[in-house]
Amino acid sequence: MKKIACIGELLIDFICSDIDVDLSKGINFIKKAGGAPANVAASISKLGGEAFFIGKVGADSFGEFLKETLDDVSVNTKGLILDSDHHTTLAFVSLKNDGERDFIFNRGADGELSIDEIDLKQFEDGIYHFGSATALLPGKTRTAYIKAMELTKEKGGFISFDPNYRDALWNNIEKFKTEVYPCLEGVDFLKVSEEELEILGGSKDKKIALENLHRMGSRYIAVTLGSQGTLISDGKKEKIISSIKVKSIDSTGAGDAFVGGVLYKISQRKDYDINFEEICEIIKFSNKVGAITCKTMGAISSLPTLEEVEKLGEER
Repeated sequence: MKKIACIGELLIDFICSDIDVDLSKGINFIKKAGGAPANVAASISKLGGEAFFIGKVGADSFGEFLKETLDDVSVNTKGLILDSDHHTTLAFVSLKNDGERDFIFNRGADGELSIDEIDLKQFEDGIYHFGSATALLPGKTRTAYIKAMELTKEKGGFISFDPNYRDALWNNIEKFKTEVYPCLEGVDFLKVSEEELEILGGSKDKKIALENLHRMGSRYIAVTLGSQGTLISDGKKEKIISSIKVKSIDSTGAGDAFVGGVLYKISQRKDYDINFEEICEIIKFSNKVGAITCKTMGAISSLPTLEEVEKLGEER
């Protein structure tokens, strides 16, 4: 089994539980552990894989809460730094009935990770997952993030990348594209949403957009399509793998759970020489992981074990 290192943000999401109000009128908030790379690490660990999280939080009560959250699901947190000089990053979100979000982002320690604080040696032949919702924003972490990706490519490790576009963080789409494009060369597994495929691929036509992204250097590209399934492409072949029908309660973290499923399966292999039929089987498994996550509230708390995924397969 290969080690999997997940690099990126770990933060607190304060979600307003008041109905149809903006943050100026919100009173009640629910505290949740946030950060896509952390969700991916938790997914891998709950499935039985060896997941490490690399990032930075504040040496405060929120940082301790986040560390405990990952420790509780057996994610290795030796690479998680508690910074006494910066507070834990906080995000406040309220959702109105018209679908519009009111969002305040109070960035702290997650943007302060430096390259000399990342121990890359223990993962030279392993798997790296880069999640970039905040990692490519200006700050120390951006430099460390890109350098870590470059070194991983040089050592021949397997690279997974989720650009994780959030309009509340990137008010300039062109800037987002400028930051992401240099990262795509040498990526073994790229996960994007339909929106991200159109933004980064430069076309509403999925085939054209995929061709453009493959041309930039991504090997396998998975496009999550919600209830329609997952579109997987290797640049020559493409196929939609059907999603698993479940009663969805909360889809938060389903995409991260899906990525966790993919990387867990790849970590079980002797090598990274994966053909198209094999990646399709991996996607089928990972769709189940994502589907189960939608059945209950919360992200990390709803992530399934391997036994639960296999049981779902037996039921179908």
